[in-house]
Amino acid sequence: MLPRQARTMTKLRELALRNSSTNSIVGNQLKHRHGFHTIRQTCTEFPRKLKKTERKPWVTNINELKRIGRAERKERQIVRERILQPPQNGLLVKELTPVAHQVNADRIQLFTCVSQVAQSIAIYSCSVCGEVHIGHRPHKIRTCNGMGSAASKEHCWRRGAVEHVLPLVESFHLYDRLGRAVSHNERLQVDRIPAILELCVQAGIDLLEYPTRRRVFPAYSISGRVIDFEKRFPKEDAPGKDIYACGFWQKRNNISVDNKSVDMQPCDLQGTAVRGMEAWERMRSGASRLMETYAVQTCGYCSEVQVGPKGHRVRNCQAYKHQMRDGQHAWQEATIDDVVPPVYVWHVRDSQSEKPLVNGLKKYYGMLPAVVELFAQAGASVPNDYVVMMREDVAVPEWDEEKLVV
Repeated sequence: MLPRQARTMTKLRELALRNSSTNSIVGNQLKHRHGFHTIRQTCTEFPRKLKKTERKPWVTNINELKRIGRAERKERQIVRERILQPPQNGLLVKELTPVAHQVNADRIQLFTCVSQVAQSIAIYSCSVCGEVHIGHRPHKIRTCNGMGSAASKEHCWRRGAVEHVLPLVESFHLYDRLGRAVSHNERLQVDRIPAILELCVQAGIDLLEYPTRRRVFPAYSISGRVIDFEKRFPKEDAPGKDIYACGFWQKRNNISVDNKSVDMQPCDLQGTAVRGMEAWERMRSGASRLMETYAVQTCGYCSEVQVGPKGHRVRNCQAYKHQMRDGQHAWQEATIDDVVPPVYVWHVRDSQSEKPLVNGLKKYYGMLPAVVELFAQAGASVPNDYVVMMREDVAVPEWDEEKLVV
């Protein structure tokens, strides 16, 4: 009796080891720098909406973060000078400066193309939950779960605008990315600009209205502290120079787009959509390349983003368990979806059809980011990364044929 049990346990142990090794190999093949909720990882299935009590997926494994933290604490105990590499030492990465200029140009072109296409294709937004629909007839899918929604879960549609397709994610502008973090008392004294623009500024773009410190000599790290041997304010960088002294109580131009570079002249709708789709792809790929070198932080429970090596200390988080953190954010490494969030909408196959999408057939419909869906309805070809999400290979039955589907 006992030997038979021993043989059974041995076989079960070998089977478990074989399964675990197979899972580890598959897991290693699926690893990616930008985590599980990036568009290239989730393009094969619909994006899963996180619960309010659920934290965003970690870009780096939590065990690896603990190991790095232990190594850094051990390094601080040794009093010695450690040479930092750009951009940790305050210098720019020269190879990424053209990438930053290209990302900023694509950002401006994308905003221009979306503004032009939105004049011909209707954009709808739910006034309760904020869901977006692209197309003339809003869908009838009952997915409204916002506070104050009807018992039928139907949406309350109203005409949307460009900000519903391209939501603006802001970040505090840092004069010195190696300086101290923005405190809670300074939250109204420091300007907030789009996070994608702040990433380009820290990567090498110079804006007259938002100056930033450009070091000539690198900074060093001694026992975990960054030591700067440059003067606090060089002669050619006088404090207060080229700074527009205004606050939130004064109206100023929106920095989300450069008005001088926007050309709103009428042109070919399909050509505009093609250029916009190309700008969307280039901007996301260029921003992902910048984020591999320049750190960006995001809150694990809300949509707050801070471009820089560390997050700010403003206590304005109202997400899950913010009372335990005294309103401070749970900072972690950000992904491209945090800086440029794709607003997923239901894909309309035939934009000329008068029949709206119905709730009973929603399992046959596909989804796309709102920008991609807008340009696709204008005549642009959808990139290969989003083809599977469209579900074009799935035949949508008629309403009276749905019960006959196997």
